[in-house]
Amino acid sequence: MGQKLFGTDGIRGLANEFPMTGEVAMAVGRAVAHVLRNQSIPLVRSSVPIGLKPLESSRPVRRARIVVGKDTRLSGYMLEQAISSGLCSMGADVILIGPLSTPGVAFVTQSMRADAGIMISASHNPYYDNGIKIFSADGYKLPDEMEAEIERLVLTDEISRHRPTADLVGKAQRIDDVHGRYLVFLKNLFPKEMDLLGFRVALDCANGAAYKVAPLVFEELGAEVIKKGVSPNGLNINDKCGALHPEAIAAVTVEFRADIGISLDGDGDRCILSDENGEVVDGDQIIGLCAMQMAEEGTLRKNTIVTTPMSNLGLELSLRERGISMVRAQVGDRYVVDAMRKNGFSLGGEQSGHIIFLDQSTTGDGIVAALKVLEVMKRTGKRLSELKKCITLFPQVREDVRVSQKAPFESIPEIAHAIVQGQAQVGERGRLFVRYSGTEALARVMVEGEDLQVIQGIARSVAQQIQKYLG
Repeated sequence: MGQKLFGTDGIRGLANEFPMTGEVAMAVGRAVAHVLRNQSIPLVRSSVPIGLKPLESSRPVRRARIVVGKDTRLSGYMLEQAISSGLCSMGADVILIGPLSTPGVAFVTQSMRADAGIMISASHNPYYDNGIKIFSADGYKLPDEMEAEIERLVLTDEISRHRPTADLVGKAQRIDDVHGRYLVFLKNLFPKEMDLLGFRVALDCANGAAYKVAPLVFEELGAEVIKKGVSPNGLNINDKCGALHPEAIAAVTVEFRADIGISLDGDGDRCILSDENGEVVDGDQIIGLCAMQMAEEGTLRKNTIVTTPMSNLGLELSLRERGISMVRAQVGDRYVVDAMRKNGFSLGGEQSGHIIFLDQSTTGDGIVAALKVLEVMKRTGKRLSELKKCITLFPQVREDVRVSQKAPFESIPEIAHAIVQGQAQVGERGRLFVRYSGTEALARVMVEGEDLQVIQGIARSVAQQIQKYLG
């Protein structure tokens, strides 16, 4: 029970080592099916065993149905089969949909009235990692307490004695038309009176899960699309491309004189843009320009957005000048979504490019974010380089430190002292934020302020202390 499975974005790790082994994946599938069964989704016989007569009072009740999707990693084949086996072994039926983005899996889960959706992906991580994300029937990621119960069942092996037999065992089927369903959904989010005729779009799909659908969305709306990162081979996902390397598509944007560059990550839930001049437009700027347009149209509920402590102070100040409030949730798009749902907000996201338009999608969707920005460009007639000027960002520095343990920072006097000193230096016109990654063995140090050299020194000082005592 000392081992932990779930981080801030599901389960993640090196494929074929704990916790991302076939054995754990099968156990997770069994646990998910068991939890659903205990949530009053009755699993009953679809036929009557030989030699028995049906009871007069019996009536057909559907089995639990689980959608399973994946990105393009080599290890996805192994984990897909293991999870499917685990689900079937507990009496659930499985719908295999193959490579599709994380938001696509959430959409299909809702669309098919499934009881849950499972996405096999390590998002922006290298190909040799993999992960498991779980959605409930409404397309939202599972709450912490349900993840904790699944984790408990896996690590205790409590349900090993529960083994349905005969016709109570589940079955799996593969559905091949989900890309078309998701494509239609995405196109319908773009205003009917608009198209993208005359637009040239440079698109990088990171050789990931969106490589089929994303180009078609923009092409069928009328844009000329220059495609990169659409040839996955199981090993090249996120490799010097996509949302973690937006400079790649920025160069293509300039070379081909495109109107916009769009970089998605491996599972398609992040979007980073570049303007026509090849300058990167991050998640904060995307959120900011969309928030201002939505406020003008009256669709920004309560004139408030939700971000995280990683979002730039400049975004908060720029929005405040226009009467828009900003609430900061815990790091992780799931916590942004939770804050939005609890308080009735319609827009939120992270600097990393997870942008959530809650009136259209239940999770971050890179394609939706790009469509929203293109809509603003069409409505205003402005280029992206001009639109982004409405958000004045402060210089921001990040240092990632690989750690061997995740001890509380305050428990180590030298680290605590460095953090206090740094906070005093940045003062009221800056911020220092230190946290552990929820998906990797990393400590993240973020410092922002008006003087780049000062904040670089602060970030370096804090990172050195973390490296010394926790590295």
